[in-house]
Amino acid sequence: MAKRALMMTCSAQMQTNCVVRNAYCVMRTRADIHDKQYTIRNTRHGFTMTELVVVIVVLSLFVLLAQIHLFGLLRKNTFRAQIQELISTMQMAASAAAESNRRYEVIIDIAEQGYMLRQITTADLTEILEEEIIVDNDLSNNCRLVYVQFDDGQYTNEGWAKFRAGHAGWAYGGKIVLLDEKEQPYSVVVNRLNRIIALKEGDVMLLEPRSKNEVPF
Repeated sequence: MAKRALMMTCSAQMQTNCVVRNAYCVMRTRADIHDKQYTIRNTRHGFTMTELVVVIVVLSLFVLLAQIHLFGLLRKNTFRAQIQELISTMQMAASAAAESNRRYEVIIDIAEQGYMLRQITTADLTEILEEEIIVDNDLSNNCRLVYVQFDDGQYTNEGWAKFRAGHAGWAYGGKIVLLDEKEQPYSVVVNRLNRIIALKEGDVMLLEPRSKNEVPF
């Protein structure tokens, strides 16, 4: 009996030890799972913060680029910038013609409030080919074309006015009158004798070339 009681005691103790070991393993496993979940949560949290920082940096760059682009557009739309671009286009035509045997034409479109520079490649001067166009710009409301007067007396305040340049210089001189945002007039004067393109305040008087009979010498 004593031996059987001892065996039962040992068996109970072994079962108790197994239960304790199992409970310890379960607790250990749960602790490991909790640690892993905490680590994963921390890792995910850190990754999200990194993404957020990257997104903020990218958005900041986009805002900066948009501001620069807007500032460039505002500068381009000012009266001085637009009229200077027109003068540069006419100077380009005169310089390119002087350095070659090609002919160029600056077309002032008063009706559409714009201008165009093209290289003349055909004998038909009324036909404008798409491949001939070098510059094609529109003017904004704060830089408005009013009229064009040539130095031979011709005048137009509608339609097209053409300044043609060849190797010898401008075929005709004249002036292009524009208004700024305050309705103040300015004149772009084309001098066919010296090929100079000048901007002058006001609607200036145009010096018309004299005929041979009017020259005293």
